[in-house]
Amino acid sequence: MNADIHALCEKLIPVTYVQQGREARRAHEKKIRNLLEHRKWPEDGWDDATIELLLQELSAMDSNNFMANCGVGEREARIASSLVARRHFRLGHGIGRSGDIAAIQPKAAGSSIIMKLTNAMALDAMKMAGVRSTAACFVVPLATGMSLVLCFLALRQLRPSAKYIIWTRIDQKTCFKSILTAGLQPIIIENCLEGDELRTDVREIERQIQERGAENILCVFSTTSCFAPRVPDRLEEIAKLCKDSGVGHVVNNAYGVQSSKCMHLIQQAARVGRVDAFVQSTDKNFLVPVGGSIIAGTDEKFVDKIAQTFPGRASASPTIDLFITFLSLGAEGYKKLLKERKEMYSYLQDELKTVAEGHGERLLRMPHNPISMAMTLGLQLEDDRKEVSEVGSMLFKRNVSGARVVPRGVTKTIGGYDFTGYGSHCNDYPTGYLTVAAAIGITKEDVDLFVKRLDKVLSKKQDKKTKVEGSEDMKTKVEGFEDMKTKVEGSGDMNHA
Repeated sequence: MNADIHALCEKLIPVTYVQQGREARRAHEKKIRNLLEHRKWPEDGWDDATIELLLQELSAMDSNNFMANCGVGEREARIASSLVARRHFRLGHGIGRSGDIAAIQPKAAGSSIIMKLTNAMALDAMKMAGVRSTAACFVVPLATGMSLVLCFLALRQLRPSAKYIIWTRIDQKTCFKSILTAGLQPIIIENCLEGDELRTDVREIERQIQERGAENILCVFSTTSCFAPRVPDRLEEIAKLCKDSGVGHVVNNAYGVQSSKCMHLIQQAARVGRVDAFVQSTDKNFLVPVGGSIIAGTDEKFVDKIAQTFPGRASASPTIDLFITFLSLGAEGYKKLLKERKEMYSYLQDELKTVAEGHGERLLRMPHNPISMAMTLGLQLEDDRKEVSEVGSMLFKRNVSGARVVPRGVTKTIGGYDFTGYGSHCNDYPTGYLTVAAAIGITKEDVDLFVKRLDKVLSKKQDKKTKVEGSEDMKTKVEGFEDMKTKVEGSGDMNHA
């Protein structure tokens, strides 16, 4: 309320009461003013009342909420359901314009402000998490895979003759399909087994660039966050190679923002070589619903190029979700979550090791993967594909989500390309295994419940195996008894003769 309205209120109730209300309002407005003035992620999280006040004020700036609005266009943000309108805070125009997803929308001043502030806070998040050289970023209402497609298409405009993408194998469909969806041809680089870890074959990447010709290679497509036993790619070496050969470099950083190691790899790669863009999921890193990602880069012009490649305006929902979450957590709240995740990684690792050893298995050693870990499933199950897979089914039935069981010998065809040993990121990993992740938001209660259920599942499998072996032993004994009986009866017949 403005000063005139407050003055009118003073005619209805005592002035001191109105002044108290004004001071309370100013406390909210001070936070809002600081955000608009500095365009930085607030250190401390905001209360819901302040966030809702800001959203209401910004929503009132969109044309569909003007009391005197007269809309005669084909897109006027008319919303039939009041429930849907409330869910979106009556922000119905989306973000961007036909030629640029990061452009200001004339009909939606409030939505445009939310977009600009969210992108600014996302930039702070990238720098705070470790990639200090990030020059620009924007939130896009696409999950990681389609956002990677957008990056490839933008890069192709700069390298129109290039048709290949060199891809370090990671057995996750989204990554591979993003190459095919962009209309490009993958050159698959198999990983090298070093101890228990699967690591980048940089020499093979270099050989492929030389053999195919750098002018024909759009980019090297590398990965940071990944399922064990694969570990983050050797980003520094790849970035140097890309810089020296003039080849692009796009990084899949799907859930890497939560890991200081993953972000450090990108920072170092950008410092010593070339990183055109790196893409991260909003839901995996910032605890919001699925549907958005952040495209970032160290070259502001190229990031703008990607934004301009997006056709048409887009949904504001992922941006609004992230905007609210940024303000609710505050930078300090997010740092606290990152710290807790690291602690839970160590705790989960210790607990998983104990369970593994208790059942004759072992925790795979992979110091280069800061999020995911794995234990063997095969030492006691004889690496039987059916037996190993059954562990995953038993865990799922016990409401354990996210754990991945990978047996040996699985083959899969994606887009006409055959993958042997699919799921394990290589043709022939030595053992079947179970992989889990200590991702942001995981709690001690999650870990304790998981290891308890895993222990029960493995015990049940062992009991089943023991019963089968016991039955086989009994069968052998019975067969032995029958043989002995036959021999005795044969001896009787001989004596009779």
